[in-house]
Amino acid sequence: MTQIISARNQRATSRGSFQPRRARTTSAVARAPIRSSPSARVKETGGFIESAEGRFGTLSTTQSEGEVAAMTFRGWSPEALEFFEGLEADNSKGYWQRNKTVYETIVRGPMEELLSELAPEWGEGRVFRPYRDIRFSADKSPYKTHIAAMVGDGYIQLTGEGLGAGSGMWEMAPDQLARYRQAVGDDRSGAKLTAIVAEARAAGLEVTGHGVLKIAPKGYPQDHPRIELLRYKGLITWQEWPAGPWLETRRAKDRIVRFLGLSKPLNEWLRTNVGPSTPSAPKSGRRR
Repeated sequence: MTQIISARNQRATSRGSFQPRRARTTSAVARAPIRSSPSARVKETGGFIESAEGRFGTLSTTQSEGEVAAMTFRGWSPEALEFFEGLEADNSKGYWQRNKTVYETIVRGPMEELLSELAPEWGEGRVFRPYRDIRFSADKSPYKTHIAAMVGDGYIQLTGEGLGAGSGMWEMAPDQLARYRQAVGDDRSGAKLTAIVAEARAAGLEVTGHGVLKIAPKGYPQDHPRIELLRYKGLITWQEWPAGPWLETRRAKDRIVRFLGLSKPLNEWLRTNVGPSTPSAPKSGRRR
């Protein structure tokens, strides 16, 4: 039911050599070169994520012989962000091929570890493909400059600038939008949504949506008490966290879990009052 897409537009990138944007705080462990592959990671075959090339785990120094420890999320290293900074500077097949191992182990590996840990409480996860759909775009850059994934009702995104998360319905189908506006207009369900939005914003979440109308939708007065919500064509919660030392730790998961918990009331309201799209059945009879 939940439909989330990234609120961040893809920027056109210049060609050329990569220079890191900023100095990053790292742990006491010496940093490896950007193109090195962590020796502590192993690639396994199979995986529950669609279109995934594999799942990643970590080798434990205390594991018994012949066993591989369960995946454990420990955050993203600075090299993960530098990978995307490099991709922004040189969005080419050559850069991608030279750094594909970095993407799979340092970028995608932790994302799959995070999804695995979130799954029992929040639902199964799926990592989006890293390739852009350039068929109808003036920007022909072949690769996304972020990694994104779905987990239950939530959306997670990592870029060279930090971590982001979203939840809700970004763009509603016509039948969903009609039910949404009817529920917002209703004094009881509308008042409940107003309270949910106020609580989410007070907790630091951004509440926004796709395609906000400049005027009231047809059939509703301009001075309606919930006119702001009526103008939305979708409704989501969103939060971003700039990169910092916390991103290299399990605190990254803590922030995602807190966000998903704070977003739960909105998702429950949308599930109850909007639900999935139910397009009309095609008309029977012969074509004319």
